[in-house]
Amino acid sequence: MSKIGKKNIIIPKDSSVKIEGSNLTITGPKGTKKLTINDKIFSSQLKESELQIKPLEKNIDKKTSIMWGTYRSLINNAVTGVSKGHEKTLELSGVGFRANIKGDKLNLQIGFSHDINFDIPKEIKITVEKQTVIKISGVDKELVSKVTADIKSLKPVEPYKAKGIKERGQFVLRKEGKKK
Repeated sequence: MSKIGKKNIIIPKDSSVKIEGSNLTITGPKGTKKLTINDKIFSSQLKESELQIKPLEKNIDKKTSIMWGTYRSLINNAVTGVSKGHEKTLELSGVGFRANIKGDKLNLQIGFSHDINFDIPKEIKITVEKQTVIKISGVDKELVSKVTADIKSLKPVEPYKAKGIKERGQFVLRKEGKKK
């Protein structure tokens, strides 16, 4: 039995879930998200403000148990995304490192001889609070995380001076420099 899969998904008052066979449409104040569930293995039931997902067969094997928890997490992330939204914060650390938004591109000056222009997807909203703090927000948790990882990969944090792009709260293992 899946510990995560057993839990009910609580739907906020301002959001709604529509079940049409194997398709789920989740609508909220931040947007709409569509998900597909394998209806040969799982059934979903909507009771008042709670959504429950259960496997159809009585004897559950390990693979079904794993997928049960995964589907529950995906639906819960979608409900959270359309009601509150997902947000990640990046910090640039280094001399002369800065970020600006120019139209639909994120312009980064991160120590190279040229500026780097990062294309912002339509579903994602990026704001630059200071020149060294970037906030990435959106409805889809997977897309927000992917964009964050793509921006971080442009200049990974180096272990000696901790220069680069890191997520807020990310631990950087520092190394000692060379000795005489």
